[in-house]
Amino acid sequence: MDHSIEYRPSFALLTVSLDQGESVRSEAGAMVSYADGIDIQTEARGGILGSLKRSVLGGESFFQNTFVANQAGDVSFAPPLPGDIVHQHLDDETLYVQSGSYLASDVDLELDTSFGGAKTFFGSEGLFLLQLEGTGDSFLSSYGAIHEVELEDGERYTVDTGHIVAFDGTTNFTVERVGGLKSTLFSGEGLVCTFTGPGTVWLQSRSMDSFLSWLIPQLPSNTSSQ
Repeated sequence: MDHSIEYRPSFALLTVSLDQGESVRSEAGAMVSYADGIDIQTEARGGILGSLKRSVLGGESFFQNTFVANQAGDVSFAPPLPGDIVHQHLDDETLYVQSGSYLASDVDLELDTSFGGAKTFFGSEGLFLLQLEGTGDSFLSSYGAIHEVELEDGERYTVDTGHIVAFDGTTNFTVERVGGLKSTLFSGEGLVCTFTGPGTVWLQSRSMDSFLSWLIPQLPSNTSSQ
């Protein structure tokens, strides 16, 4: 799929060039612009139950948009948060994508929800994953820059769940708390994911959970003085 990614890594913009008859699927709300001759089809992919599962568990929109080119033209996409976009081509492979990092993909790729860990009662952190499977192009977004880590067979690597963008289906992973109860409550860390290679892990340099933890205490209180 012909494409370009501009203004990296802070404010990346993806432009996909479609030939007549080609199409690309995206997360609802990701579209920035499109050329004349491009039609938009909005649907609940995978049926109502599949879309509900993807929305409730995966954190993605209930509906998705498919852009179909009646004549050659460009469609551009951008993520909601400032950050980068990475292209990954799958060749009869599986890719797990952290909730919120899916931007767009080839319509031939199957998109489903996979549950990757228990949601912690200490906060909103958890590992909710979307599964991309098949052959085709995918485009993933991040909050901040994207850092790629290649793992050899048997090599282990631990990442805060809030910094995960995606990882290959060839990797094994476990989700756990940092240390014990005291560490989880007071260390500023929550859940971590330990990956075992072989495979690639994509990380983002910023975490939305960490940003919100800093931002919320700075907001003015609604309580009025007496």
